Amino acid sequence: MNIEIAQKIKTMLVESLRIPEDQLEFDSQLFGEDIGLDSIDSIEIIAGIDELFGIDMTGAPRENFQTIESLTAFVEANKGA
Repeated sequence: MNIEIAQKIKTMLVESLRIPEDQLEFDSQLFGEDIGLDSIDSIEIIAGIDELFGIDMTGAPRENFQTIESLTAFVEANKGA
């Protein structure tokens, strides 16, 4: 996992969705018991990934949104594609 990409995503989530940084780990479940995001929050994530990396996540399978690790893997797989 690219730590630089993961840290950028974490910072975006903290700033955009006001998640306390100390509660957010790279493997925290974003949509579930850990953080508790909802479908509206996923729109913010899509917009943030597009703004940070120029990658469109619209229509991406749900498993790409589960953790910062999965978001990072999606960015790595689609960067420069």
